[in-house]
Amino acid sequence: MGRRRSEAITLADVARRAGCSVATASKALNARDQVAEATRQRVLDAAAELSFHPNALARGLISGRTRAIGLLTDELGGRFSIPILLGAENALGNERMSVLLCDARGDDARRRHYVTTLLARQVDGFIVVGDNNDLRPALPRNLPVPVVYAYGESGHPDDVSVIADDEGGARLAADHLISLGRRRIAHITGPRGYRAARDRAAGLRAVLAEHDLPLAGGEPGYGEWSQRWGRLAAHRLLAAHPGLDAIFCGNDQIAAGVAQTLRERGRRIPDDVALVGYDNWTEFAADCRPPLTTVDLNLEELGATAVRHLFAAIEGHPSRGVLREPCRLVVRDSTVPGPEPAGRRPG
Repeated sequence: MGRRRSEAITLADVARRAGCSVATASKALNARDQVAEATRQRVLDAAAELSFHPNALARGLISGRTRAIGLLTDELGGRFSIPILLGAENALGNERMSVLLCDARGDDARRRHYVTTLLARQVDGFIVVGDNNDLRPALPRNLPVPVVYAYGESGHPDDVSVIADDEGGARLAADHLISLGRRRIAHITGPRGYRAARDRAAGLRAVLAEHDLPLAGGEPGYGEWSQRWGRLAAHRLLAAHPGLDAIFCGNDQIAAGVAQTLRERGRRIPDDVALVGYDNWTEFAADCRPPLTTVDLNLEELGATAVRHLFAAIEGHPSRGVLREPCRLVVRDSTVPGPEPAGRRPG
């Protein structure tokens, strides 16, 4: 029969088994330098034999570290938060750090409550995950631990914020289309009020200007982040500019709607019109007809980068300012058609 909770293995039991003092056993388990290697190994072997697990809170009180991080998010079930949190959790797990996750759901009172609660748990730092790349209010300046912002820029210039390089991602899409010989490129995107929409439009226009090319339609088609807007905007765009040969969309939902309109109007993708989305949201990009070339935000790497900067701040080397995580282009059949299926003859 296993021990009851009141009979749990203690550090004294480990020291007794290893034939050393409790102080020496503690130093060995905490990787202190003052212990001979042979003694350290005896202590580690004894701890393994007894299935001894040090009390994390007690170790934290001694070392000043609890090896626990607070992660605050505003949309736990959202499209962007989950990959960022996975990347952060993997990076933290590699360092044997614990993660305490709280979803404020966009409510300031909940956020303040969670900050107070996590500080009471003596977390070593915070990662605050936004629901978009826009500016957000910073946490109070008097927090006793460092804070890193991910996919959402802090409103305070002395904070460090890791966000996606939306302008750079749009440049990847534009360069790709131009390399394929496309010269009449239009842009359909989300609301003008979103920083991501403005940055993606700016990246496209910068590349077009470098090649002395106008933006087909004259202005970006700002609207909603939805398939409905993609369908409607594509109808309007094709009616006014039937000669366009490529459309870059601000997200994959819009691109899926554009693809539907192009098929309805008898325009072949990519033969007549090449199509590029943004986000690499599999539900829309991989299931689009044809599969959608798109820009991947590298959200897991963004989360891991935020963790690295938090570790540096905990060690006394904080960063400041805005760090933009590079995106990557995922090429699929909507710009470069794949090989014909076996046995299929040209029509």
